[in-house]
Amino acid sequence: MAYNEEIAKRIQHALALVPGDITEKRMFGGIAFLYHGKMTVGVVKGDLMVRVIGNKMESVLQQEHTRPMDFTGKAMKEFVFVSPEGFRSEEQLQHWIELGLEHAKSKL
Repeated sequence: MAYNEEIAKRIQHALALVPGDITEKRMFGGIAFLYHGKMTVGVVKGDLMVRVIGNKMESVLQQEHTRPMDFTGKAMKEFVFVSPEGFRSEEQLQHWIELGLEHAKSKL
């Protein structure tokens, strides 16, 4: 399964400014970006994949262009998909990256 490489480049550019260990790993048929080994955000096809702290899931899922990550047919805990309309601007993308980083930092 392919992923949108332009979205991945946008994420790489934004994460270049984040201090700490950032790595990339193929996951879920796309690419994921890990902070100190913990998944933050990624790209699956043309969607953004974001890890979200559990107590923020309800409010995040109420935002436009988000849906539960149901990669296996069952919603995955603390994962959401964001359609491209939800991260058109760099500010919007940064918002999702920060949520993903927050989740990763909470697991360190």
